[in-house]
Amino acid sequence: MIRMPKSSFECDFQKLTAFHNIVGSEIGKITKIKVSDCEESSEICLLKRFTNATLELEFELIAGDIINEVQTVVNGILFDAEIPFPLENPKACLEHGLSCPLIRHKIHTFRQSLPIKIYYPPVSVTVKWAIKDVKSSKTLICVLIPAQITLF
Repeated sequence: MIRMPKSSFECDFQKLTAFHNIVGSEIGKITKIKVSDCEESSEICLLKRFTNATLELEFELIAGDIINEVQTVVNGILFDAEIPFPLENPKACLEHGLSCPLIRHKIHTFRQSLPIKIYYPPVSVTVKWAIKDVKSSKTLICVLIPAQITLF
């Protein structure tokens, strides 16, 4: 297991594609992933201020029982520190395409958009995006996305 510094949660990792070099999970397996305006061949995603970044992914539960409630957790990793990203609705079964309860061996589709605020500085950041089981606190899936916030 790779451990990130000062982390509020840990992730196991698997390689999937180029721009999000390391992704992983505790009890889920990601089968497909897409980030808006980010080419799969890119080393880094360019996130333009005053737009929305949308993550779409498909995953399958590979361990555990039925999961009734899940939440989204998003952090930005800047200079070895994790900074929580405030979410309007962290409940992943509401407005994000998931139908709870989640069951094993079924493909689940998740979609969430985050605003890239006009006041965000133009910096390099790793976006750590996870879906966690509310009851057990286990990580279903986790994605690390290297990104650059740009002015335009």
